Amino acid sequence: MKFFPSRRARTAFQRRLLDWFRAHRRDLPWRASHDPYRVWVAEIMLQQTRIAAVLPYYGRFLKIFPTVESLARAPQEKVLKFWSGLGYYSRARNLHRAAREVVARHDGKFPRSLEEALALPGIGRYTAAAVLSIAYDAPLAVLDGNVARVLARLGAIRGDLRAPARWRGLGTLAQTLLATQAPGDWNQALMELGETVCTPQNPRCAACPVSRACRSRSLGLADRIPAPRRKPAPVKIRIAAAILRDPRGRTILLRDPGAHDHVLFSRMWQFPAVEVARHAAGELAAHLRELFALRCAPLSLEPLPAVRHGVTFRSITLLPFLARVERLPAAPRSRAVALHRLGRLPVSSATRKIAAAAIVAGARHVSPFDSAPPRPPQPPNPAVLGS
Repeated sequence: MKFFPSRRARTAFQRRLLDWFRAHRRDLPWRASHDPYRVWVAEIMLQQTRIAAVLPYYGRFLKIFPTVESLARAPQEKVLKFWSGLGYYSRARNLHRAAREVVARHDGKFPRSLEEALALPGIGRYTAAAVLSIAYDAPLAVLDGNVARVLARLGAIRGDLRAPARWRGLGTLAQTLLATQAPGDWNQALMELGETVCTPQNPRCAACPVSRACRSRSLGLADRIPAPRRKPAPVKIRIAAAILRDPRGRTILLRDPGAHDHVLFSRMWQFPAVEVARHAAGELAAHLRELFALRCAPLSLEPLPAVRHGVTFRSITLLPFLARVERLPAAPRSRAVALHRLGRLPVSSATRKIAAAAIVAGARHVSPFDSAPPRPPQPPNPAVLGS
């Protein structure tokens, strides 16, 4: 699609958007430097994550890992610990692997060529273009959901933007419109416009610096383009988890125990857990007997308040149970840890929520995750282990 009748018109369009961005750009920490490492970390964190959620993590992560060399030297568990709570943990694992490759193969410098950048773990076309354009002024256009929405409205492009042929066309259009004299600012300007003005619902067309060039606005279609994507039907899942607690206040955590680990607990430290149907306590008791090969006296499971958790299209109900034991059982890839020190380990948000439920329900220590006042413990459930 040809947007402008002349090069002069396109240049004027680019100037208006760049002037707007430079006057109204948000003061975000990753914009304080063109250092490719800092830009790269930000772009990985921002994948599928809102800016507000990333802000508390970004500065802390760079304080611990200020250079690509420090990140490459760190053990993976330490990297995951300081990513803990941000979600999508494969991003952290790939970032760590890529840092080691950058140090080993690129002398500690993020590669300048698109091909070499794309060869790094966790780097796709969007991330490569973003880092290379912002850090090195490479003439590469980015295309993400925000940019695609802006382009679709400018050109009144209908239909599912993620359809392969249409997405490729938007990529070509993005590259055609790129302000090659300032590719980093241009890419950020388009993303900023999509995030703050040309929003998915109720776009603020009156505040848009390039609204005169927008075909959707002139046709009265701005609120109907792009077409809403069909979302998968939500899947409801119930997960019962056991917090085994000994007289010293320690609990047992597992690593890579199997079912649901990749989706919910992200292959990090977690409580023993199992998906349940109707009888959560009984099904959890059976799971624990099998997991730990228990041959002990009957053990009560005390139900704690349920916790809601969401992962993509999954609607998860976490059902924590507290089990007081004289001695923690042994299991492969397990670890005994004081409940109030759980925050020192790499754990997922779901594990944090389960721990908080246990602490609020009656632990003696202050929770590292939740400062709410303790509640009285729930009455014990008749479900038992070892019977």
